[in-house]
Amino acid sequence: MRRGLIVDDSAVIRMVAGRILGLLHFQSEEVDNRAKALAICERLMPDVILLDGGRPGAETLDFMRTIRRMPGGEATKIIFCATENDPMAIGRALRAGADDILFKPFDRRTMQEKFEDVGLLA
Repeated sequence: MRRGLIVDDSAVIRMVAGRILGLLHFQSEEVDNRAKALAICERLMPDVILLDGGRPGAETLDFMRTIRRMPGGEATKIIFCATENDPMAIGRALRAGADDILFKPFDRRTMQEKFEDVGLLA
C-alpha cells in the first residue's frame, strides 16, 4: 500500500486529509510539525507528503529542500497545501521542491485530481 504523510498544525485538516488518503488507498501518518515529519521520512520515505503552506517561511522551504536531499526524497511527491493564492509564496514553494499546490479547503475530488496530475494515481 502506498504511504502518505500529512504535515499540518490543524488537527481537523490532518483528520480530513487522512480520511481522503484512505479513500484513495493510501496508508497515512499525520504529524503537527516538520521535525516529527523529518523523523518519519528518515525511517521510511512516504510516497506523498501533504505539507501545510499556511506559513510558508524559511523553515517550510528548508524542510522541502531537506526532503529532496534524503535517500528516496527525490521520488516523493510533495504537495504544498496553501490557504491563499500568493504567487510569490507559490513560486518559492515550487522552487524549493514542491511538485504541486493544493488549495485549502480541499475535498476528495480535488485531492484525487492533484494526485493524478503528479502521477500518483492513474
